[in-house]
Amino acid sequence: MKMVIGGTWIDKPETIAVRNPFDGSVVDSVPRATVEDIQAAIRTARDGYEINRNLPAHRRISILLKTADIMQTRFEELAATIASEGSKTIREARKEVARAINTITISGEEARRILGETIPFDSAPGSENRVGYYYRFPIGVIAAITPFNDPLNLVAHKLGPAIAGGNSIVLKPATVTPLSALKLAECFYEAGLPGEILSVVTGYGREIGEALVRDERIRMVSFTGGVEAGKRITEIAGLKKIGMELGSNSPVIVLEDCNLEKAVSACVSGAFWAAGQNCIGVQRIYIQSSIYAKFRDVFVSLTQKYKTGPQQDETTDMGPMINEQEAIRVIDWVEDAVKKGAVLLTGGTRAGSLVQPTVLENMPSSATLACNEVFGPVVMLYPVESLEEAIAASNAVDYGLQGAIFTNDLNQAFKAIREMDVGGIIVNDSTDYRVDLMPFGGVKNSGLGREGIKFSLQEMTEPKMVCFNL
Repeated sequence: MKMVIGGTWIDKPETIAVRNPFDGSVVDSVPRATVEDIQAAIRTARDGYEINRNLPAHRRISILLKTADIMQTRFEELAATIASEGSKTIREARKEVARAINTITISGEEARRILGETIPFDSAPGSENRVGYYYRFPIGVIAAITPFNDPLNLVAHKLGPAIAGGNSIVLKPATVTPLSALKLAECFYEAGLPGEILSVVTGYGREIGEALVRDERIRMVSFTGGVEAGKRITEIAGLKKIGMELGSNSPVIVLEDCNLEKAVSACVSGAFWAAGQNCIGVQRIYIQSSIYAKFRDVFVSLTQKYKTGPQQDETTDMGPMINEQEAIRVIDWVEDAVKKGAVLLTGGTRAGSLVQPTVLENMPSSATLACNEVFGPVVMLYPVESLEEAIAASNAVDYGLQGAIFTNDLNQAFKAIREMDVGGIIVNDSTDYRVDLMPFGGVKNSGLGREGIKFSLQEMTEPKMVCFNL
């Protein structure tokens, strides 16, 4: 498949094979872009910014809503693409397509509501004859860098609000999952988006990523990925806006008064969705001691019923990791934890890129798994005596994206809401809950700023103040 710069589809002599992570078979290939391609995309995007900032809001709205309609007509094609180039099962992929359509639809709706407000200048002595207001304007060319785990919807979360706000965008999708992004670009162009507004450049981050981030013509970098890459971006970006979501090792607190069956079911799903390659996936579960044994036994039993296999199989519950190297890393972490004293309750094995859903207890604090994001199908169970102990343990890491608590006691729920150091709290569901209109982002090493269409639009626009001296 070709990449696209300013609406022109481009091939290159050198290509990158896109492989199915289950068996390594080649799904397609994409061009291996160079720094010169990045420069061309940015030059075109400068023109695209001038075009989009001058489009009337109703035109942007129309393009976005029509894009969503086109995505709906290509629903199964998009789902099959996700399930071929990435780790998600076909059932998980269909849910991602539905969410991406919703994300683009909301972007069209929010384009109507990029609002300002009047300012009471006369509240300051000497300004009695002044009136005014502010409105929001687009910031310019936005660079977007997206990960492999949600290759369609996380792209939609950057393109939708960027276009709605009047900006242009240069997208660098994950090297291993670029096809979904390119198909989304096709939908935008078919809907009438002027080509200069959007470019999708495929290639290796180490070869083209820094050139994109460093360029002074880029006014914002919107990044989703790992902490180390995020830190590197902050070092080299220069004077521009930065928004980034950097992952987590999400904690769930389960108290004795909860609906235990509901808690187990939600946490198993939250731990193993997309083979655990999920920034809000359940990794640490703190269970009140009085129900720990029962929770553990039911949790392990349900985990052992998961069927792993090829993504396209309708009966598969969990597909492979994105590649065998990542699967090896996860098993190495598990074996390290067991050597240091952790107890393996189930899983802990792999076949190629398939890692069996894994559950551990008695996790030592010295293990890599204890404080880092595993980004794989591994979950750790901890008994706790009290909510206070659970909150302290939840907060004792460098991440803070989303947390969750299962309880029927509102006082306990609100204590967790106040005291857990995270960007979002889910009550009576796992951390793996998100709707695409909510503010989404974290604290500490989990990132900067917030996504979610309305909130992304705030990041991707700036207020301009207007004052009249009458």
